[in-house]
Amino acid sequence: MHAVAPPRRTTTALLVRTALLALLVLLTALVSGTFAAPQARAAEGDVTWTVRTAANDYGEDRSSFSYTVNPGGEAEDALVVANHGTEPLTLAVYAADGFTTEKGQLDLLTEGKRSSSVGSWVRAEKKSVRIAAGKSAEIPFTVKVPRNATPGDHVGGILTSLKQSDDAEGIAVDRRLGIRIKLRVSGALRPELTVEDTHVDYRGSADPFARGDATVTYDLHNTGNALLSGKQKVTLTGPFGTLSTDAGTLDAPPELLPGEHWKVKVPVHDVTPAFRLTATVAVTPLITDAAGSTTALDPVTATGHGWAVPWTLLLIVILVLGGGAAAFVLVRRARARRARQEDERVREAVEQALKDKADQRS
Repeated sequence: MHAVAPPRRTTTALLVRTALLALLVLLTALVSGTFAAPQARAAEGDVTWTVRTAANDYGEDRSSFSYTVNPGGEAEDALVVANHGTEPLTLAVYAADGFTTEKGQLDLLTEGKRSSSVGSWVRAEKKSVRIAAGKSAEIPFTVKVPRNATPGDHVGGILTSLKQSDDAEGIAVDRRLGIRIKLRVSGALRPELTVEDTHVDYRGSADPFARGDATVTYDLHNTGNALLSGKQKVTLTGPFGTLSTDAGTLDAPPELLPGEHWKVKVPVHDVTPAFRLTATVAVTPLITDAAGSTTALDPVTATGHGWAVPWTLLLIVILVLGGGAAAFVLVRRARARRARQEDERVREAVEQALKDKADQRS
C-alpha cells in the first residue's frame, strides 16, 4: 500500500488565499447594524467570532445600540462576543466615532485615531477579552455623556479587533467587528440641510440640431444637529424658464452625520443647448426618530448656472449671415458700378453732342 503524498500548494490555492485576505480587509468597513459573522483566516489557523447586542431592558435582537441621554447622564449596556473557532481568541475592545465614507457607508475611526464624541464617551469594562473555543462573553460598557455635550445626534460604535501579520503576504490585517451606537443628546433638535456650490457643465454634439448631456454638481451639507437623508430632484431650464428638462428619479444620499458633506453629481440627458442653463436643485430632508419613523421636512432649493452654446449651429449661422452680408455688399457694388458706367456714358454723350453742335456752327 502506497502512502498518499500531501497535496502541493498550487497557483490556484494561492489566488484563493489572496482573495480571502482581500475579503477580510473589506470586512473592516462597518455598516449600520450588526455584522454578519465573518470567517477570519488567521496566520496560524482559522478563527471565527461574532458580535451582537445583549438581551436586557433595552430589548432583544436589536440591530444596533440606540439611546437618548440627557447631558451629564449615562446609559449601561453590553456587547456579546462568541468564539466559533477551535482555539481561544483574544480580542481588543474599544469604541470609536463614526463617519460616512465616500461610498456612503458608515465606518469607524481606527484605534489610533482620536474620537471626540461617542468614541470618547463609551467605556467598556474590559479593554481586551479572551474567549475559549465555542464559548461567548458578555462585555458590559457605559455611555457617559458630558454635561457640555452638544444636543442632537452622535454616532459611533463599539468594536472588537484582531490584529495579525501575515509574513507570507507581507501585510498586517486588522479584522474588526462591531455594532453601531446612535446616541441622541437631549436638547433642542435643529435638523437642517443646505445645498451648496451648484454648477452646470454641458457637453454638446457636432450635430448642429442635436441635444446634449449636462452634469449638475452640488454639495449637500448637514448644518444641523440631527442625522439626515433626503429626496433629491434636479431640473434644467433655458432662459426665462423655457426648455425644461428633468433629471428623473435620483438615488437618496446616505444618512449624513451633523457637519458632514456629500458631493452629488447628477447626469441630465437630452438637454437643449439654450446658451445659458439654470439648474434648480430641490432636496427634501428626511429625519428618522427613535421609533424608526421617517418625517419629511420642508424642501430646500438652490440654483446654479452654466453655458450651453451650440457651437456648430452658431458657426453655421455666422457663416450664413456672413455669406448674406458679403452677397449684399457685392450686389451694391455692382449696382454702383453700373450707375457710374451709365453716368459716364451720359456724360460722354452730352460732351459729344456739344462738340457736334460747335462744329456745325463753325
